[in-house]
Amino acid sequence: MAEPSSLELGKRERQIVETLYRLGEASVAEVRAAIAEPPTYSAVRGMLNLLADKGVVRFRQEGKRYLYRPAAPKHKTGRSALRNLVQNFFADQPADAVAALVDGWAGKLTNEDLSRIRQLIDEADAERSPKPKENKR
Repeated sequence: MAEPSSLELGKRERQIVETLYRLGEASVAEVRAAIAEPPTYSAVRGMLNLLADKGVVRFRQEGKRYLYRPAAPKHKTGRSALRNLVQNFFADQPADAVAALVDGWAGKLTNEDLSRIRQLIDEADAERSPKPKENKR
């Protein structure tokens, strides 16, 4: 089976998974109540079961109802979604994606945001730079 967070999801499936991230764990009725213009109860239940089959969500039974929750932490799912975005929309060029992100948010980035971005770039540069060899005598 593919890594759950690497699967491409439809709009409604993403909406359901995002709802589960917000709620933590929820029944079909709770998921449905949290979605704007929700589909029928049966449709939500069917999509949750499909997402469980794909490994995107997990469930447990409590009495007669099933409670669903995301299978992977949100940060892991977000990173995978970002990798897919970079591959599909930026020809697998992370620098182009970063440039588009910075250009699009330029007026909204705080000094702290920019410092963090610089720090991450410096750390990435240090990781890929060859380490100096130690002289052993």
